[in-house]
Amino acid sequence: MSIISQIKKILGSKGIGSNIREAEQSNLNAKELQLKFVKENLKPLLKQQGFLTKGQTWWRDQGEFFIIINLQNFSWNLRDDVSFCFNIGIGLKALIKDAKHSPGYNNLHVILREDAYLAQKKEHKYRNQTGYLIKTGADFVSLVAAIKRDFEEDILPQLNKLKTLKDCLDCYGDIPFWGDNLKKLITNNNLFI
Repeated sequence: MSIISQIKKILGSKGIGSNIREAEQSNLNAKELQLKFVKENLKPLLKQQGFLTKGQTWWRDQGEFFIIINLQNFSWNLRDDVSFCFNIGIGLKALIKDAKHSPGYNNLHVILREDAYLAQKKEHKYRNQTGYLIKTGADFVSLVAAIKRDFEEDILPQLNKLKTLKDCLDCYGDIPFWGDNLKKLITNNNLFI
């Protein structure tokens, strides 16, 4: 048996680089796993969909409005136990003081949590009552797959349907409070549908 074959046998079929990456990931605490997910997976996914970012907020200009996604961490989080959610909705440009600058959470005129966009209440080990939960020792690959699936299969397809204010009314119009609020804002500010 050659030396290379012996090394492969000792390291397994994945090779040394893969084993080092796995070891590094297993040493990450929950906060580090969340940051890694956002940097390596969520930001590129949303950028590919045309979203710009500043901090933990992403937005896409739709002409008369912005689609805004905001990641909210909770105050009770610890290094080894991180809960967070996504506040997702629209901000009407006519009502934003300086619409040329990046919109943020405070510019949302319709705000729903991510679960409102899920086709069905998706349950996986990274969902909890407030949104998502990551614990130290979580399997990074399954974490990425679960949250990306929520975005790719449900959240982004619904947001991609929002091209006009009429689309926004069709989407949010029947939702208690937010639908009435959106109709009122559009009417009171003479925004055309």
